[in-house]
Amino acid sequence: MPRIVTFGEIMLRLSPPGWKRFSQASSFDAIYAGGESNVAFSLANFGLDTRFVTRIPENDIGACALNALNSCGVDTNHVIRGGERLGIYFLETGAMQRGAKVVYDRAYSSMTTIMPGQIDWEAAFEDVDWFHWTGVTPGLSQSAADACLEACKAAADRGITISSDPNYRKALWKYGKSPAEVLPALVEYSDIVISSKFDAETLFDIPFEEEGLWNKNPDSRTSYSAVGKAVMQRFPKVKKVISTSRGSISASHNTWSAMLWDGKQIHTSPTYELSHIVDRVGGGDSFMAGLIYGFLTWPQEDPMALRFAVAASALKHSVSGDTNLATVDEVMSLLHGDGSGRVSRWPLYPSPLYHRRAATIMSGSAVAFTRALPGAESSVKLIRLSSFFLSCRIRVSNCPKADSGTAW
Repeated sequence: MPRIVTFGEIMLRLSPPGWKRFSQASSFDAIYAGGESNVAFSLANFGLDTRFVTRIPENDIGACALNALNSCGVDTNHVIRGGERLGIYFLETGAMQRGAKVVYDRAYSSMTTIMPGQIDWEAAFEDVDWFHWTGVTPGLSQSAADACLEACKAAADRGITISSDPNYRKALWKYGKSPAEVLPALVEYSDIVISSKFDAETLFDIPFEEEGLWNKNPDSRTSYSAVGKAVMQRFPKVKKVISTSRGSISASHNTWSAMLWDGKQIHTSPTYELSHIVDRVGGGDSFMAGLIYGFLTWPQEDPMALRFAVAASALKHSVSGDTNLATVDEVMSLLHGDGSGRVSRWPLYPSPLYHRRAATIMSGSAVAFTRALPGAESSVKLIRLSSFFLSCRIRVSNCPKADSGTAW
């Protein structure tokens, strides 16, 4: 099974219940989340071997964050303890025409004060196939940026596939350097990059000459191919460039799609209509997790990987919290066109193992009937619709307690 490592800060998220504003709050709902940890949570939920590397304080709050990771099956054996505090962010969930608000309280957090050399990357990258980082970590402090660069170099030296998401946060980058001064040195090690035109120009310092084309239709396949080509030209190691596209009708109603440039052509996903959004925070992280899962599962099928990622992220918008709790089966169901939202009472893609287990259970029921009625004989009739077992009937013959000789 492929093993993935993500590196970054996990924080305490505090939100007023429901759609209350900060000014209305008398209590806060608490969860643990962060860009890179969200990716780790989602990948573990998809059944992949996932490891999260971070630095958290040696106190009860740090222990709670660790427990949250462990509860989802994320490997935390390479988490180090130290520093003063866990970072916090406050979220006021948006609704209708009122956008969400985020307030960060992460100064002097354990990850902000991490130093190069504190993580044993040789051990953390043992038997690892994929490494993922985001622009949030190098935006925390110079030392965090240096630690992230150290991780990228160590992963590249071992031939590990590296993915990166700039994940620009305006509220960060307060230590005297701009993203354009820091991120390019990190992206140079990446194989997979999330990049819009804004990212390429502002974060990677890549100039564009085709402004007329962009002003005419910035979301077109032709326009985005210019981004892909420019990013690959600037960073020769990059093999795939991806961009998501969010159309915002209101805070509660978005459209969602993505495009992928593979060096030769553009692949596009279906566009999902996301009405009645429950929580959009973590949507990009769930997309990244879906993309990693897709590339590992269908290594020669970029369109399939892209479609899976967009479908996974679409489902995340229906889940409260930063983490995507959708299963692979649920994503595959949506990907294949089932966006009805109907109640699901049976596995959507029953495996042969499922059928055999169901048949065994039903046959066992028939045996129980036979033992309960001495002299009777029984057999099982399975009633199917499509690929699902809906019910079974047990035939009992020579039943001494039945009026007729045979009964279903």
